[in-house]
Amino acid sequence: MWRLSEEYPTSVLHEERQLSAEQRRALKLLAYAGEQGCTGANLFNHGFSVGMFPDLVSHGLATGHRETVRVGYRKVKVARIRITDAGRRALEG
Repeated sequence: MWRLSEEYPTSVLHEERQLSAEQRRALKLLAYAGEQGCTGANLFNHGFSVGMFPDLVSHGLATGHRETVRVGYRKVKVARIRITDAGRRALEG
């Protein structure tokens, strides 16, 4: 399971938290993806666990929502994750 550093209290601003190497890698991938973000499947293919993204979302570093996409004649529900401005600032820090 991937979590934000526990040495920082939750009241500390996002920009002041230190990111782990995995958190930084995930945010960089989301930043590179641009406005489209990444699907959960794409993130899983890059070696990230499904459980780590709720932590990023709950700390305001990313957003997530479900959507339905058409694949051929089928409709498939996917989760799409995007980096937030706070996530971009955290990468800069």
